[in-house]
Amino acid sequence: MTESPDTSNTQLDEFNIFDPGVQQCPHMYYAMMREETAAYETRAMGGSLFLVTRHGDVADAALDHSHFSSRFDTGSMEGNSEFSQRLKQLYEDEGGYEPVGTMLTVDPPVHTRYRRLVAQAFTPKAIANLEPVVRSLTAELLDNLIQASSDGAPIDFVESFAVPLPVRVMAKALNVPDDRLKDFKRWSDASVAGIGTNISIDERLDAEREVIEFQKYFAAQLERRRITPEDDLLTALVGATIEREDSEADEELVGVPLNVNEMLSIIQQLLVAGNETTTHLLGEMFRLLAENRGEWEALRSEPERSSEVVEEALRLAAPTQGMFRIATEDVEVGSEFIAAGSRMVLLYAAANRDPNVWEDPDAFQPGRENSAAHLSFGRGPHFCVGAGLARLEARIVAEEMGRRLESIEVTNSEQLRYHPSFVLRGLQRLDVTVSAKEVSDHGGDGHGNEPI
Repeated sequence: MTESPDTSNTQLDEFNIFDPGVQQCPHMYYAMMREETAAYETRAMGGSLFLVTRHGDVADAALDHSHFSSRFDTGSMEGNSEFSQRLKQLYEDEGGYEPVGTMLTVDPPVHTRYRRLVAQAFTPKAIANLEPVVRSLTAELLDNLIQASSDGAPIDFVESFAVPLPVRVMAKALNVPDDRLKDFKRWSDASVAGIGTNISIDERLDAEREVIEFQKYFAAQLERRRITPEDDLLTALVGATIEREDSEADEELVGVPLNVNEMLSIIQQLLVAGNETTTHLLGEMFRLLAENRGEWEALRSEPERSSEVVEEALRLAAPTQGMFRIATEDVEVGSEFIAAGSRMVLLYAAANRDPNVWEDPDAFQPGRENSAAHLSFGRGPHFCVGAGLARLEARIVAEEMGRRLESIEVTNSEQLRYHPSFVLRGLQRLDVTVSAKEVSDHGGDGHGNEPI
């Protein structure tokens, strides 16, 4: 089965990046943009916005931070707009910590410092150490899903599985106690409320109040780690410094730790990357498997194919549809002229379906020869620092589904709706039914294990 967009009755002059209808299925528009131009100019956010859709152009721009800057900080408190003034006043009144640009909204060499410090807390070993937690939580949530489906009634996969798994995994990494999980999810939702959406100023400020609550909680936790270190991500952030042995280190930054504002901004980014995007990936991966029966049967027969399933789901789903850039000087993208100061979006979702890179690009085909060419985690200096954790979670989920489930079905296919964001695209609800595999004749436990 393919997801080929039908462009026969679609016109680009109908395109509005904030239109909820467009956001439900933007791929038909992206396909037309790829055909028409290297950088499609639209009106959004009070001016022109260039959308870059071709794989080569998106990849090149992501690597070229000198011409395509990431300093597109929509959360800045500077400026004279009504929102900026009210946001600054809110932080003063509520005692919030002014957000600072860290990994997403700064360029090298400043970005390099943050990246290296965060990498000390997000090592491959640290991620691998989370595997038992991920596997245990996955088993627990699958048990709940199987039990809830036992009477044949559909259950929302997003609410019952795709949300709680990454929330609880990231909470474990940050040592958040179970009794604060609801707060943790609420803070995560607030952090993305204004990303790629057209909500009102009052709604944005309401979300910022939640963010300030998040800041106060984690500022207190960071201070506790200074006094009493623990084996967790927060302690690693508190203690992270650049060593003199680093050949590329700025001498002035050697031994300088992150300050509280920097750590809070980094934790907030990890919260979003670790929760929201993984939730969207898991929901889309389930949908793709349910809609492509041959691929589901292949995974059931060979659960070790889970990594191939994950990479193809990442390519088609692109939970982060794109990222903002600013042209630092007059540049050309393809043959299109873009003036200095122009705002752009590198559309990973469009690049991931470029027919010049993938044959039949809208089809779900795990195991493609060039599957790793997708841009769902970005490319270059801003490659997602949490990519390893997202892959770990999705791989274990696909593997355990293949091992433990006999059948999967989506029951609300005709009513699927996506969150109204052109940046973070994910299903609002996915009603499903599942059934467990029968215990094997030789006495296995349904988990692929032999009896003792």
